[in-house]
Amino acid sequence: QVQLVESGGGLVQTGTSLRLDCAASGRAFSNYDMGWFRQAPGQERQFVATITWSGSDTNYADSVKGRFTISRDNAKNTVSLQMNTLKPGDTAVYFCAAGVLFGPKMRVDYWGQGTQVTVSS
Repeated sequence: QVQLVESGGGLVQTGTSLRLDCAASGRAFSNYDMGWFRQAPGQERQFVATITWSGSDTNYADSVKGRFTISRDNAKNTVSLQMNTLKPGDTAVYFCAAGVLFGPKMRVDYWGQGTQVTVSS
């Protein structure tokens, strides 16, 4: 089992930045590829960014490319999402995920509980 706890969400204005953190506990964190997903009201959960177990490769949704950066620290069992130049369209509940990457797709084995990000215009 892996437990994931997100933090750092909140209400911010357009154009500002926010950093989300995800703390993992349980089975070996470094064994897992990690990702961030988000779900807006009335919409399906969608991929935002992923990072391989070693941190050597990252992948981003087109909508956040160039604005968001995913990173991980295997020594601290954390994965983070730095979000810059936020837009109202980024408003969603953000979920941390642990699993296995198959190319650009991720099989998610564990989800966090989510953290709300609201961007006001």
